[in-house]
Amino acid sequence: MNNPAESVFPQPLIDAFARDPATPAFEFRSQPVPRGEVLELVRRCVRRLRAAGLGPGSGVAIGTAVTPQGFAAQIAAHLLGCRVTGLRPGLTPGQLLYVISQDTDAVLADESTTTEALASAAKAAGAALVDVDRDLVEGPDPEGAQPRPDDLTARARPDDYGLVTLTSGSTGHPKRCAQTYRALAAHWSWQPAALWSERARELADCYRRYLVFGTLTSAVMLEHLALCLLSGGTAVIPEPPVSFPQTWARHRITACLCTVPRLYQVLETLREAEQGGEPVDTSSMRALLVAGSPLPPHRLGEATDRLGPVVFQGYGQTETGMLTLLTPRDIAEHRGRVLDSVGSVMPGVDLSLRDPAGKPVAAGTPGEVWVRTGGAMSGYLGEEEQTREVLRDGWIRTRDLATLREDGYLRLVGRAREVIFVNAILHYVGAIEAALAAHPDVDEAYVVGAPDEATGEAAHAFVVPAPGRTPDPEDLRAAVLAELGEGAPPATITFITAVPVAPGGKPDKAALRARVPGGGGDAEPPAPAGEPERA
Repeated sequence: MNNPAESVFPQPLIDAFARDPATPAFEFRSQPVPRGEVLELVRRCVRRLRAAGLGPGSGVAIGTAVTPQGFAAQIAAHLLGCRVTGLRPGLTPGQLLYVISQDTDAVLADESTTTEALASAAKAAGAALVDVDRDLVEGPDPEGAQPRPDDLTARARPDDYGLVTLTSGSTGHPKRCAQTYRALAAHWSWQPAALWSERARELADCYRRYLVFGTLTSAVMLEHLALCLLSGGTAVIPEPPVSFPQTWARHRITACLCTVPRLYQVLETLREAEQGGEPVDTSSMRALLVAGSPLPPHRLGEATDRLGPVVFQGYGQTETGMLTLLTPRDIAEHRGRVLDSVGSVMPGVDLSLRDPAGKPVAAGTPGEVWVRTGGAMSGYLGEEEQTREVLRDGWIRTRDLATLREDGYLRLVGRAREVIFVNAILHYVGAIEAALAAHPDVDEAYVVGAPDEATGEAAHAFVVPAPGRTPDPEDLRAAVLAELGEGAPPATITFITAVPVAPGGKPDKAALRARVPGGGGDAEPPAPAGEPERA
C-alpha cells in the first residue's frame, strides 16, 4: 500500500499518525491530544463496534459533537468498512427519522447530542443508539471486544459506499450524496504525494492550527481535516461559543473555512474596530478559505486589504468536493483580473463548460459547469431520477453557469436553475446580483424571483447598503438595465442590514422570498439600531 492510489481510506491518516504519535492531532478546549492518543481511541472504538456486529456494509449514522472521541468513532467506522452518514446539526425530527430509517444499524451520539428526536428516530428505525463516550471509549472492553493485530487496518470493500453527506433539505427531505471507498481514497486531499499541486501545498502549509467547528462528518470538513492532519497540523476545537474573528485571536488560528455571510460578519467587526471599537488581532491567520456562495469582487478585495494576503476562494459542491482554488498569490499577481473569479482547476479535476444540449462551448462563452473527478459522489441514494439528471457518462452537472477564459480562471455567472422568466425572457439571478453588487452604494445584493400578474415572474432584490451610503432604488435599477437590458431590473428593492443565513451557512433565499412585498414598492434604507425595518 505504498502507492497512495492503492491505499484504502482512511489508511493514509492512520499511517501518518503512527509515524508521528507525539504531535498533537487536536487541541481540544486548550488541551493537546497527541496523535498516538487518538489512535488508541480509534482502537477502542474499532473493537467495540466490531463486537457489536458492525463491519463492511453496515450502516452507521454519526451525530456526535465536535470532539476527538467523535472523530475517533467515525474513523473506526470507516476502518471497519461501514457506510457512514453524517447527521449534521439542524436536522428536523422528520428529517432525522427519514435519514436514520435508510438501512441504519447504529446511531453514534453523545450526551450533548442525544435529543429526544434523535432517540425517537433511532428507536423507530430499529437502530441501536450508541453513546460514544460511555459505550465506545470509557471503561473496560466488553466481552467479545478483544484486541486484534489488524485493529488499525482498513478493511473496506472499494465499491461499498463509505460516506453519505446530506444536502440542505430545502426542498423537503435531504438528498444523500454517496461516495464509495474507492472515491474517498482517490480524493485529491487524501493523496499528498500524488495529487497535492503547488497550490494545494500552499494551502496545506497554512493549516498549522486549523479551526474545527460545526460538524466533523461533512465531506468538506473531512477534505480540509485531511489537509491539516496529513501535513502535520493540529485541528483546534475551541470552547463554545465560537465567534468570528475573536476565536481566531484567542487560539492563534492559522486556517479556517468561512462562508460568505460569516466573512461579512468578520469584515464588519474589523470596520468597527477601526472606528474605535474593540481591536481584534488576526495576525496569526494564514489561510481563510471562503466558499459556499458567490463573493462579489469588491468584497474579496476588501477582505484581502483588511486581512492581508491570506484569503483563498474555493468553489465546489457536496457532490464533488473542491473544484477550483484562487490563492493569495493569484490575487497579488493579477488582482484586477481575478477578483471576479473562483480560481483555476484543482489537480485531478476535469472541467468542461457545456450548452443545454451537453456540448462544449467556446472559450469565454457562458456554459454549465460539468466536472469529472475520482473523488466525486456515485449518486443520490434512493433518488434514481435525480441521479440520472446530475450524472452523465461519468460527468457531474453542477447546475452552475460559468465562463472559462484563456487565462484559466473560472468565473461563475449564476445557477442554471436559478432563473427568472420576465415576459417569457430568461434572466439569470446571478447576473442581476452581480450588476447590483457592482454599484458603489451596494455592499451585498441578493435576488429572488416571484410570480407577477403583469410579467409572469419578476425579480425582487434585497440590498445591504455600503457603509455610509444611501442607495437610490432608481439608480440601482438603471445600473441593472444598462448591464442586462429590459426585464432584468428588480420590480422591488428592499434594503436590509444583513442577509438571513440558512443552517448550512449560506444566504437563506427562501426566507428572502417570503419577504417579497405583496404590493410592490421599495423599502426604506435600514432603520437605526433598535427600530424595525419597514418594507
